[in-house]
Amino acid sequence: MSNVTRTAMPAPAGRAAAKKELPEHFKAYKHVWVFVELERGQVHPVSWELMGAGRRLADRLKVNLAAVVIGPEGQHTRNAALDAFCYGADLAYLVSDNVLSDYRNESYTKALTELVNTYKPEILLLGATTLGRDLAGSVATTLSTGLTADCTALDVDADGSLAATRPTFGGSLLCTIYTLNYRPQMATIRPRVMPMPERVVRDAARIIVHPLGLVEDDIVTKVLSFLPDRDAETSNLAYADVVVAGGLGLGSPENFRLVRELATLLGAEYGCSRPLVQKGWVTSDRQIGQTGKTIRPKLYIAAGISGAIQHRVGVEGADLIVAVNTDKNAPIFDFAHLAIVSDAMQLLPALTAAFRARLLPNSRARIAV
Repeated sequence: MSNVTRTAMPAPAGRAAAKKELPEHFKAYKHVWVFVELERGQVHPVSWELMGAGRRLADRLKVNLAAVVIGPEGQHTRNAALDAFCYGADLAYLVSDNVLSDYRNESYTKALTELVNTYKPEILLLGATTLGRDLAGSVATTLSTGLTADCTALDVDADGSLAATRPTFGGSLLCTIYTLNYRPQMATIRPRVMPMPERVVRDAARIIVHPLGLVEDDIVTKVLSFLPDRDAETSNLAYADVVVAGGLGLGSPENFRLVRELATLLGAEYGCSRPLVQKGWVTSDRQIGQTGKTIRPKLYIAAGISGAIQHRVGVEGADLIVAVNTDKNAPIFDFAHLAIVSDAMQLLPALTAAFRARLLPNSRARIAV
């Protein structure tokens, strides 16, 4: 009788099993950085939202939180660096040069990659704005590192790796992505996903000034003129205190007027779910969700919206979510604070009439109080 040696099948490899030893040259990378987006003297609010998220990550890792400010010479750029300390920064890196007066990918990529290669952060966070997305992609490519885009949550695991969570498969699932063996670990986060930290007046700490070493002739792209989009009729959904939105449950594009009427009465912004944009009922600047706008209002009224996960990640930061749907099993009821099983076509006019009776003649002033 022959002896047969059976080899046990290996267990499926998880993330921990797949992780290799971090290359030696990456072990010097420490600290959490937040890119402070500065355009024409104004800091984008997402930068301060990311300072709050970065502070939590830095505290867990027991490292410093640093702000990165890139812009033209002058007080606006320096003030952005000083303000970073009021939002929790331990230090700030400052690159100021007049060739940085306008955002251009080439000059900003050079500035940020030079900073990374010189001072070696382990985590780098940027806002998922038009500017931030453009810059993050080119910086990650230049540094040959990973980038997780449009994150909805950030954390660090037991071994100190950044856990960046984002929707996938068209918003039907949430996945957590790790950049295991490269540094820095990069992520972009959309405006209003993270709460705005309280601004606390603090004295400036350490500001490290880094020279750019770039002249105008070295930059291929030239800014010929700046045309402000003052006349564009765009929404301000991301920063509205009250938002009213509608979905397919409204039945027809004509019925969407009920959403607009209630929003107008409340001095609110109005929005919609993705299917309404796809059908052409509402313009894309009014779409709420992972592929649209992320909002954090004090009050969100959702009428006829089922609440798929891509919509949920765009609204779950709201203080109060009131959902109206005829389907008592609609997913939106799983995360709404107040669920109303009713036909939106009947409830919206009733709500509008009730608010009109209560608020007029000074509806906008009264709702603010």
